[in-house]
Amino acid sequence: MTNPSKCVAVIPARMGSSRFPGKPLALLLGRPMIEHVYKRTQLSEALDDVYVATCDGEIRDAVEAFGGKAIMTAATHERASDRVAEAVAAIDADVVVMVQGDEPMVVPMMIDESTAPMQDDATLRCVNLTKRIDDEAAYRDPNTIKVVMAASSDALFMSRQPIPTAPNGEFQSIAAYKQVCIIPFRRDALLLFADLAPTPLEIAESVDMMRFLEHGVPVRMIETRYDSQAVDTAEDLARVEALMADDPYRDRY
Repeated sequence: MTNPSKCVAVIPARMGSSRFPGKPLALLLGRPMIEHVYKRTQLSEALDDVYVATCDGEIRDAVEAFGGKAIMTAATHERASDRVAEAVAAIDADVVVMVQGDEPMVVPMMIDESTAPMQDDATLRCVNLTKRIDDEAAYRDPNTIKVVMAASSDALFMSRQPIPTAPNGEFQSIAAYKQVCIIPFRRDALLLFADLAPTPLEIAESVDMMRFLEHGVPVRMIETRYDSQAVDTAEDLARVEALMADDPYRDRY
């Protein structure tokens, strides 16, 4: 298969986070967090363009102030993927990479490696990155989405609960993996996601990809060698600020 003719990233962001209201505009090393996500995403060689999808005028204004592109969406979306699907109606693209707006340490090569399988396999409709969890606290943290996979590397189930079960509670005896929220969709698959009815496990787990899995749409997991740190709380923001103090990508934007 030849390379997709156009590949774009869309970053969903909203002010109304229940755990950290206003976090896209929280200052991180002197810049709004959304600016770090946007500009690091732009560094990917796989992308033709980058957009922010938001329902908040404050976020749109901030994005445009640093030279980015924003698309306004409805305020009613419960899932980030639905917000991205609405934004894509205004975008010409074959592959759409959803990069979560609370991932300010995204590494450009993560986007490159997440989209590469789609260049080789025309049947892949949705890809997620995954990373082995080496910290028991992350394994037990409901903010970390865990994933179990088939031998084919397709996802079987995703949960905020600690899966797979650690026999006798011994974390070191299992191989646990997390979802890394860089998710390429083929355009038709993303539009299908928005058309499909939300599913019981999607709602119970608060995990977008369960909608695909419950409707029988495969999600291919690709293990990444890179790690990232999502910002779910103000404490996470402080942790990420310390981690990014010497980050080499900051010098490139």
